[in-house]
Amino acid sequence: MAMVPNARRDKTLLIISQTFVPDPASVGQHVADVAIEMARRGHRVRVLTSARGYENPQQKYPPRENMRGVDVRRIPLGSFGKGSIPVRVLGTAAFMTQIFFRALFTPNLAGIFFSTSPPLVGFVGTIVAMIRRVPCVYWAMDLNPDQLIALRKIAPKGFVARFLEAVNRWILRRSDLIVVLDRFMAERLERRDPRLRDKMLILPPWSPEEDLAVPSATSTSSSSNGDANPFRERHGLSGKFVVMYSGNHSPSNPLDTVLEAAKELRDDADLRFLFVGGGIGKRDVEAFIRQHDLPHAVSLPYQPLSELKHSLGAADVHVVSLGNDMVGIIHPCKIYGAMAVARPVLFLGPKPSHISDLMETHRLGWHVAHGDIGGAIAALREMRTMRRDELAAMGDRAQAVLREKLSQQRLCGALCDRVEKTLYGA
Repeated sequence: MAMVPNARRDKTLLIISQTFVPDPASVGQHVADVAIEMARRGHRVRVLTSARGYENPQQKYPPRENMRGVDVRRIPLGSFGKGSIPVRVLGTAAFMTQIFFRALFTPNLAGIFFSTSPPLVGFVGTIVAMIRRVPCVYWAMDLNPDQLIALRKIAPKGFVARFLEAVNRWILRRSDLIVVLDRFMAERLERRDPRLRDKMLILPPWSPEEDLAVPSATSTSSSSNGDANPFRERHGLSGKFVVMYSGNHSPSNPLDTVLEAAKELRDDADLRFLFVGGGIGKRDVEAFIRQHDLPHAVSLPYQPLSELKHSLGAADVHVVSLGNDMVGIIHPCKIYGAMAVARPVLFLGPKPSHISDLMETHRLGWHVAHGDIGGAIAALREMRTMRRDELAAMGDRAQAVLREKLSQQRLCGALCDRVEKTLYGA
C-alpha cells in the first residue's frame, strides 16, 4: 500500500450514518467496513452517528471512541427506534439537525460520505459539501421514494412523492460518486437521468467475513446436523433441520409464502423455522406464529455480531426474500451471509433480479415465486430428502463464489479505491 501524502492525512473524510457498529443494522456494518479500511490506508476518518440503537433505542453507545483508527462521534437524540413512521421521522429530523452543524464546522474537510440511513441524510450531506466546496459520495443502499410508492405508503403523484423525488434527484445530480448495488438499481437511476451513468459504480455489498470465518459446509457436515454449534445447542435444535430467515423483517421482503409452508409442514417433527432479527414486519411474523400455533416456528431478536457465525451457521438452509416490486429498489444482502457460512438458499422473489441471476448462474439453491405455497413446500421437502453431502456441496459452491468474486477484501477495496480517487484524485 502506497503511503498517503501528509497533506491528505491532514484532511478529514466525514462519514454520516444514523447506524454504526456495534449496532446490528446491516447499513452500519458496511459503513464501518469502509471507515476502517480508509483509516487503515492512512486517511483521517470521522464518523457521525447516533448514540442510541437503530432497532432498539434503549441501547446506548459511548459518545465518542476510537475504533481501529476511526474517530466515532455519537449524537444524542439521534434515534428513537423504528416503532412507527412518526417516531422514525422525529428521530431522523433530530439526527439531521445535529449533524448539519457538526458537519459544517468539521475542520480540514476532505469530503463527505453518506448512505441512506436515514433516507434523506444526503440532503444535509450535500448542502454541507456545497458550502465547504468538497466532493461527496452517495452509497445508495435503497431507493426512495421508489420503495414507499411500491409499498403503497404514498401515492405516486402525491405531494410527498414529488417532494422526495425532487430532493433525491438533487442529491444525485450533486454527488460526485454514486455507488449502487446491482445493475437493476443502476438502470432505475439512469432512467431518472442518463447523465448519472458516468459517475456510478455498480458494486454489491459484502458479508462481514471477519465475523463469519467458518469452515466449509462439507467439513462440518454430519448426521448430527452440525450440533456442535453453540447456537443450535442453546435453542434446542439438536438433530433438527433448520430453515432460517435472518435480518430485517420488512414488507419489502415478504415472508408470507414460507410462513404458509411452515403451517402446512407443522407435522414434520424434525423441521424448524427460525425468524431471527427485527424490523416493522417482525410483529406480523410473530402474530402468524401465535395465530396458527406453530411450535416448530421460532422468532428471535438480532444476534450480536460476535455470535453471527454461530447463528447463521445454525441453519441448514437460508431464506432470502425480495418483494415483486422491489427489483432495483432494494438489494437483499442476506444472501451473502448465507454464502459466507456455506449454506444453500431458498429464494422467494421475482425473476429477473440480482438474486435470481446469482441463483441461476451458480446453482445456489431453490427459487420459488411469492404465493407459490405448493412450490415452497415441494422445495422444502426436496431439501429434507437430500443427502447431507449433496446439501453441503451446494453450500460449499456458494461459499467458493463468495470468496472468488464477492469477497469483502475485493469489494470493499474497490469501493475505497473509488472514494480515494473521488476525494483526492488518487
